[in-house]
Amino acid sequence: MNYLILIQDDAMASKLILGFLFAILFYMMLHYAFKMYEMTYVMKNKKPLYRHGIGWLRKLPDTQKKLLHQEFSFFRKLKEKEQRYFEHRVASFIKDKTFIGRDGLNVTDKMRVLISATAVMLTFGFRDFYIGLVGKIFIYPDQFFSNANGEYHKGELNPKLGALVISWKHFLEGYDIENDNLNLGIHEFAHAIHLNSLKERDVSSTIFSDSFRELTELLSNEKSLRERLIESQYFREYAYTNQYEFIAVIIETFIETPHEFRSQFPQVYNKTKQMLNFGFAGY
Repeated sequence: MNYLILIQDDAMASKLILGFLFAILFYMMLHYAFKMYEMTYVMKNKKPLYRHGIGWLRKLPDTQKKLLHQEFSFFRKLKEKEQRYFEHRVASFIKDKTFIGRDGLNVTDKMRVLISATAVMLTFGFRDFYIGLVGKIFIYPDQFFSNANGEYHKGELNPKLGALVISWKHFLEGYDIENDNLNLGIHEFAHAIHLNSLKERDVSSTIFSDSFRELTELLSNEKSLRERLIESQYFREYAYTNQYEFIAVIIETFIETPHEFRSQFPQVYNKTKQMLNFGFAGY
């Protein structure tokens, strides 16, 4: 009798193990099929299949939510549902990053909220919005001495240290005039997103890097468009320093004067919009 029970127990255990293995195999097949479907969708539509996951959305404390609403105009342009997702992303970004004050600067809620909101704004069209390349954000009260080249900077990205460094004074000046195409926070986070897209292979990073490649090919192949860009002086001269500065400047311009950008250079505007997957807030 005991022998029969042992046989039955072994048979049941074998069935459970086999069922578990089949479940894993089925999950892997579903996952692979979804990835293939999404890849086809991305190649056809140049955007992710979805941006926001399903689940609990983080909320900011009331004081931080008030700062976001009062001092970040982009947030006010969003629809109510989009604002909930934006708030969740800002709260998640704040939790994910380490904010460090330098030269005696005390990091405040305003700093955390506005800096995080800038990053979230630029990645609001992405699925992965964390910009994994950046783990620490150093904030100086004013311009700071950089050991990288022995000069004073207003902003700096250090990929090796996973750090973004900014002058708080000049960060705020970037939002004082919202249509001068000059915004330190946007510029530095654009650098971070660009370099992060070269490092990561998630859907949004792939779309960003592929779209930028398409943009550079467009400008390489169309001499007249390239000449019009330079002659117009719409993009400040610093944009033509190298490809990294070019992409940062066009993103600054895209955010601050989208209607003028679209009117003057619709092809470049559309490629930038595709890079960032912007389909909200009037863009």
